[in-house]
Amino acid sequence: MPDTPDMPRGPAVSSSGPPLPPAWPDDSAGARAASDVPLCPFDFNDRLAFDPLLAHLADRGPLTRIRLPYGDSDAWLVTSFDAVRQVTTDPRLSRAAIVGRNYPRLTPEPIICPESINVLDPPHSTRLRRAVAAAFTHTRVERMRPAIEQVAHRLLQEMAEHGPPADLARHLSIPLPGHTICEVLDVPGADRAVLLHHTQQMLATSPDAQPAAAAAKQHLRDYFSALVAQRRTAPGTDLISTMATAGEDGEDGEAPLSDQELAVLAVTLILSGNDTATCQISNIVYTLLTHPGQWDLLVHHPERLPRTLEELLRYLPFRKGVGIPRLALEDVKIGGSLIRAGEYVHVSYLAANRDPAVFDHPDVLDPDRPSHPHMTFGWGGHHCPATTLALAELHSAISALLTRFPRLHLAVPAHEVHWDTTTIRRFPLHLPVTW
Repeated sequence: MPDTPDMPRGPAVSSSGPPLPPAWPDDSAGARAASDVPLCPFDFNDRLAFDPLLAHLADRGPLTRIRLPYGDSDAWLVTSFDAVRQVTTDPRLSRAAIVGRNYPRLTPEPIICPESINVLDPPHSTRLRRAVAAAFTHTRVERMRPAIEQVAHRLLQEMAEHGPPADLARHLSIPLPGHTICEVLDVPGADRAVLLHHTQQMLATSPDAQPAAAAAKQHLRDYFSALVAQRRTAPGTDLISTMATAGEDGEDGEAPLSDQELAVLAVTLILSGNDTATCQISNIVYTLLTHPGQWDLLVHHPERLPRTLEELLRYLPFRKGVGIPRLALEDVKIGGSLIRAGEYVHVSYLAANRDPAVFDHPDVLDPDRPSHPHMTFGWGGHHCPATTLALAELHSAISALLTRFPRLHLAVPAHEVHWDTTTIRRFPLHLPVTW
């Protein structure tokens, strides 16, 4: 094994995956020589500046070796747009193969459930993805949009009544996504605060957070298992009921989703549905208010909002580090480097979104740059199936803010904004604004 420094480790996870060839055979020691990266090669800084070490690793080439704080192995980090695209579409690199293994990660407790859609490979994931995608088609999300906008306007009315200065995170960024995804799943109002708190616990990075994260994940699973059973017997118009009854008549040729599949899918949806939009609403507002002229430009030209949001999604590093790795099932050549069977591969969507081979002057926020797909919502078989809902939330929130508070600005200097430094998320815990 490469001569990597001894690193603190998180709690062990049982390894019951299929046997694979050992990583780093002797004849490849040179290619896998130890890197000088620290324990976690990502800066858990308190602002939205792009991680300088991640940028340095990307400059060194499309692949480099990294060591993360939890897991029993190093991993490859893939950073270029083309190499990330290859990794995310190559069936020889499997997410399903990490199940039961102590894979390299940033959290002490694996965030994902073993049966999650996020660790299924095509074609096994296709049935679940089709069920979710059917609920978030453009047409269905457009039907949801008036309700999302109504909630956004109500929350901003309450903020106006509170008066300046006000915490935008508390008044809008946190409640709007939580309300939306809970409405989609028809989670009873009395249960929502506890469930959303558990989703935050699952994202913590400290070793001390592992027991609470594990308990939170089990609570969410147990809760949605009971809710699925209830919707089986008394279905409504919510997403769980729709997915629970889909395929029961056998007309589509696919077996209906099991109770376990539905429960884990609901956990995944409430986690991602609450997390992504919560981070991005605050991050987008902070970025617009700290880039001179950008807020005023949108106030006077609201038709620019859709393309500005797309550029912001490319530009903003709303996560720290990496997500779920893949395991090489056989030798694979990526970006000029040979990945051996049994080695882990992480991709950085953040770095891919800043690839100068794809985006001219990638570190510049430029809403007028030529259109090109970004990777903020993933790529390939694990592209987020609820992207349309997230975009509708972001557009509704920012549009409502621009209309209601055209003179919005930060109530404190930018360096005094307090950021999340305890989870894998990167967003302001509080965003004081005035108008």
